[in-house]
Amino acid sequence: MKALVLVAAVALIHGSYATLLIKGPTEPVLEGEMVTLECLYQDSDLNISQVHFEIFSKYMQSWHPVWERSWCLRPVQIVKTADSLVLYISSARSFYEGPYRCVSDAENVTAPDNSSQLLAIKVHYMGEPLLSREGYSSYLSVPQELKVRAGDDVVLKCSASSSEEPSYFWKKNGDDWILPSSKLTLKKVSAMDEGQYTCMAEHPTMESLSKRRTISITVLPEDAPWYESSNGRLILMTSAAAVSLLVFILSMSVFLCRRAKRTRTSKGPIDDRSQKKPIYKTSVESLPSTCGDKQPLV
Repeated sequence: MKALVLVAAVALIHGSYATLLIKGPTEPVLEGEMVTLECLYQDSDLNISQVHFEIFSKYMQSWHPVWERSWCLRPVQIVKTADSLVLYISSARSFYEGPYRCVSDAENVTAPDNSSQLLAIKVHYMGEPLLSREGYSSYLSVPQELKVRAGDDVVLKCSASSSEEPSYFWKKNGDDWILPSSKLTLKKVSAMDEGQYTCMAEHPTMESLSKRRTISITVLPEDAPWYESSNGRLILMTSAAAVSLLVFILSMSVFLCRRAKRTRTSKGPIDDRSQKKPIYKTSVESLPSTCGDKQPLV
């Protein structure tokens, strides 16, 4: 009898505290690959329809439900089967990274038994390499063909957004030298430095994600006009933009001043001469009245 009671108690506890599982990739995935996550109960007949996915936001530092509509313009689909809940991410991106978990909304299941263990999704990615020139804002993109005058210094820096810090290499097309650095420095350039230079960004663990960016350097004679160089063109473009902005501001100021002056001059004093003449009840201007009065109305 005691054995039967013990078995019933174990079965009751096991049914009340059913284990909620989450399944998915345990290894990092490549950007663009499909990712599948699954929620299910282990050895339980609880209704899976009361379970949903949640992702931890590192920016908000809180958990948020994963819904199909909440991931607008993102290829995400949630499918419910008889025994499980499946989340399909058709193209993995860096913003899909983060711990995931399955959470039950059932009233008879309370925390911490209402959620599964965490499943961390890691996405390997690498963006296109960006080139910037030392001494200039990183927001100014380097032209595809960089024109410099002989004797000038050229310092280029290569960078790329990546899931892991990439390795950088520079090489000159046609030469067999390789510079293992993100920075290319050319001191007092001459005609010998002309050519195409390529920056190679290599992912430390995923070789297939490696990217490259090529730039052409043209060396102008020392007596070449300053405006033929890339620096000169940049100065001309910046000056033109500044002059255009100044002309616009002055034009708007003149327009607003003239408009304000025209408004002031168009409004003169109110002509109230018509109010100086008294109106009597017996006069033509007055309304018909049954009693006469010699006193003016105004």
